[in-house]
Amino acid sequence: MTSRTVTLLDVARAAGVSKSTVSDALQGSGRVAEATRDRVRAVAEELGYRPNSAARRLRRASTGAVGLHLPATATRLDYYMNLAFGAVERAQEDGLDMVLLAPSGAADGRIASRVDGLLVIDPKPGDSAVPGLLDAGVPVVTGERYLGPATGPSGAVVCDNAASLTALLDHVTERGARRPALLAPSGSSAWATALRATAGSWGRAHGVAVTLRTVPFAATPAEAEAATRALLAADPAVDAVICAPDGSAPGVLRAAAALGRKVGAISASGASSAHEASEARGASSASSASETSCGSSRNGRNGGSGGSGRTGEGGRSEGGGPGSPGGTGAATGPAGAGLLVASCVDGTATRGAEPPVTAVDLHPTAYGRACAELLCDILAGRAAPDTVRRHSWSLETRASTGSPG
Repeated sequence: MTSRTVTLLDVARAAGVSKSTVSDALQGSGRVAEATRDRVRAVAEELGYRPNSAARRLRRASTGAVGLHLPATATRLDYYMNLAFGAVERAQEDGLDMVLLAPSGAADGRIASRVDGLLVIDPKPGDSAVPGLLDAGVPVVTGERYLGPATGPSGAVVCDNAASLTALLDHVTERGARRPALLAPSGSSAWATALRATAGSWGRAHGVAVTLRTVPFAATPAEAEAATRALLAADPAVDAVICAPDGSAPGVLRAAAALGRKVGAISASGASSAHEASEARGASSASSASETSCGSSRNGRNGGSGGSGRTGEGGRSEGGGPGSPGGTGAATGPAGAGLLVASCVDGTATRGAEPPVTAVDLHPTAYGRACAELLCDILAGRAAPDTVRRHSWSLETRASTGSPG
């Protein structure tokens, strides 16, 4: 049998496996045991199999490039730019160029002819490009898990986002906060979903109401400022604000300054007077329909659309539990009342703020390297498909929570 006549089916019959298994084994994708992969390759070489022009584009290391897909908001966020630099640097160490894919571009079969593999960062189930990328016919590594219904990736690098928010909530309560609030990201990405769920589970475990206000996934400082003003006006007893979106912390600080709240310390009298001001306003008001108290005895359901990205969407705040908001009037609390501020994402905006803001450092450059390294390892056969690797984070405490800078 000559190489001209050998087909995938011939290799499959000789190796005793299916045609799809042969295809996955030869291109380094799919769920194929290493022993099976080696046997298929050996049989293909023995028979003199050569991929045709359509299959050649799927062969490992056929283009010398890998693709990088980032969320549409990535170009204005410090986190994603640092992540991209790390990914490019690591890919080049394996001799691979990095191709940045248009965020809104449609994925089709041509992707596989241009790259050997793909990195898809923070894939959202609502992103129409993601299913096509995952089904492009090349190995795909995601930064964070994909929660949508499409084909799963070849591998993933994940952070423990629940643990990082738990660390922030523990920190602000240790610093004296009794009524923490979270400006939570909208959408259905793994990161956004984990943060919203953790706010609720932490609140229930600690018997502390965590006020949840939903903001866009990539909220600007102006959007964060507007959300914080509304939050503190509706509930002056809030004494700590944790903002999720990268770069949004300066907006929280501006809101605090405008409302006369002192960032970085909580005195017992300040917290008490803020709570009393809230209690004096009466039971509740429907004007606070965008707040949710997570962890009170009756949790409001987040009724906002996951992807609409409107500031202040969410469920109605419900009272009755320990520390639940007593009122939702327009008051801003006593001038000088303490307010702790922290961020779920560290970066230039948090480090350079005045005061500097306590934040979770996700080490984005190292994260980008880790994602690219896993993809390179899968392409080179150093890691099996379906590998999931963990990425570490650290808590950087600064003056915005009363910690030394």
